[in-house]
Amino acid sequence: MILRLGDRAVDITHRALVMGILNRTPDSFYDQGEFWNFDSFLRLAEQHVNNGADLLDVGGVKAGPGPEVTEAEEHERVLPAIEALVTRFDTPISVDTWRASVARAAYKLGAVVGNDISGFGDADYLPAAAAAGATVIATHIRLKPRVADPEPVYDDVVREVNEFLAARAEWALEAGVARDRIVLDAGLDLGKTWQQSLTLLRNSDSLVALGFPVLLSSSNKTFLGKLLDLELGDRRDASHAASALGVIGGCRIVRVHDVAGSRSVCDFLAALMQEAA
Repeated sequence: MILRLGDRAVDITHRALVMGILNRTPDSFYDQGEFWNFDSFLRLAEQHVNNGADLLDVGGVKAGPGPEVTEAEEHERVLPAIEALVTRFDTPISVDTWRASVARAAYKLGAVVGNDISGFGDADYLPAAAAAGATVIATHIRLKPRVADPEPVYDDVVREVNEFLAARAEWALEAGVARDRIVLDAGLDLGKTWQQSLTLLRNSDSLVALGFPVLLSSSNKTFLGKLLDLELGDRRDASHAASALGVIGGCRIVRVHDVAGSRSVCDFLAALMQEAA
């Protein structure tokens, strides 16, 4: 399987890519603004690159409820960061936004991926990506970003998530996004109970069967804490175990906080799969 990132064609048949998380937010659920200072942000980016990140994912608004972040504020948070990263590193940049205007501006600065947790809620998102030749990540969410959804109900969470994402992939194709530039993400913890997220992780292979690369975003998430009774700062090993389970199930991008550990997990599994092949 080939995934295109800008002008690169990456073989992900066996090797899972590691996407390093970079928050330009003062209230991230994980780092709580530890890297809000721009110099700290750049140091973390350099650490991610040195530790083997294949992509860097920059977001300016957290997914969960919180103070309003206007479009202008998101531009101010994200665009200078992307410009700085493109200047400093030869690593593909992803912009984590559900606003087409932010994505479009990011593509002009050199970002090559639009990571949209809204499931393409902005009607202009896919046309903007197609015009820029960008890769898109379609994420399942039951309601919409920043809206609490503490008790979601599904008849069959795996079937409903897969149907949602299959439809979003068709939207992308119809908008002119190339098939090898479409990625799917089940959206663990986004409008799911911890049990539903765990079910989706265990059934990653069913989402992979749709024929598109699958991104797994499980790093330090709530469902791991609930499953194992772990506080936020104690979920690193569980995160690596979740990544391993997802990669074995066919996921080929893992979006993570700990790039070094995730790189080791993905490289080990790639070696096993290549040897088996």
